[in-house]
Amino acid sequence: MIIDRRAALAQFAALVACPALARADTVTDGVGRSIMIPERVTKVFAAGPPAAVLLYTHAPDLLVGWPRANTAAACEFLLPDICKRPQIGRITGSGNTINTEALLNLAPDLILDFGSLGNTFASLAERVKQQSGIPYALLDGRLGATEAVYRTLGRLTHREREAEPLAAYAARTITAIRERVARIPVEQRPRVYHARGPNGLNTPAPGSINLDPFDVVGVTNVAREGRSGFTVSMEQVLLWDPDVIITIEKEFFDLAHSDPNWKPIKAVRAGRVYLAPELPFGWIDFPPSVNRLIGLWWLAKMLYPGEFPEDLKPIVREFYALFYHVSIDDAQAARLLRE
Repeated sequence: MIIDRRAALAQFAALVACPALARADTVTDGVGRSIMIPERVTKVFAAGPPAAVLLYTHAPDLLVGWPRANTAAACEFLLPDICKRPQIGRITGSGNTINTEALLNLAPDLILDFGSLGNTFASLAERVKQQSGIPYALLDGRLGATEAVYRTLGRLTHREREAEPLAAYAARTITAIRERVARIPVEQRPRVYHARGPNGLNTPAPGSINLDPFDVVGVTNVAREGRSGFTVSMEQVLLWDPDVIITIEKEFFDLAHSDPNWKPIKAVRAGRVYLAPELPFGWIDFPPSVNRLIGLWWLAKMLYPGEFPEDLKPIVREFYALFYHVSIDDAQAARLLRE
């Protein structure tokens, strides 16, 4: 027993003297899987658009390529050399799926997914990891998890120092907006419809990760049924009669102001149909990633102008510098905001 106690004390002393030895070589991902931290990370494959945006904000040089190519308009607000990296396909989502052989040829040190944590995504992550032998981390894409996600990603990539300002910004932003919204009585908050599709008759279902920004700003989603993105009728939207309509579709935004079918709706009559900014990535929904952090400020200002009177241009410039690694001026910020 004395020998065992001495051995334990010696091991503890060694860990205190050399804290690096105490550092675990694994992290736990969003679904509880133990992920081996690669000894060296120089290339990361993003499984889908949300993961690509997350990785770009954290360590753009690690991004092997994009799930889909960026437009010239988007590239104005991204690092030129990284923006022009090739379209290499995706593992999650539909279309343009990469096969195992092509994935192995890219030889990434890590596969990163970011978004929903359902069984489908968890089993896919484990299957691809078994087939490829490459560590595959599935991280929680909910906005409220962003702070922890950046710290986990920092450990996975051996870049904790770079991850910390992003984690802190996410926590500070979400806390600030929630605290200010909490002062507004629930009955004074608008009822909101999130219109998708060119005719505005598709909307995310309650509980969907796509509605995270609306949850943060504390509004009531008029669409309370459905298990995934679903189509509704014009009659149903008329019955809901939302106070505000938010859309990411320019075609629908124009339609809502010209089609007589939409004119009876309260949001249209009050001039409260808002088209979310979209460059370099959608501020509200497309893709559902950390790009939505800046969208929280925009959405809060659209919904509660009295509680959020500040000029958004400095906030936009700060966000683009920290997350997109580019310096923009007030004119560009105003153009993004459609001012």
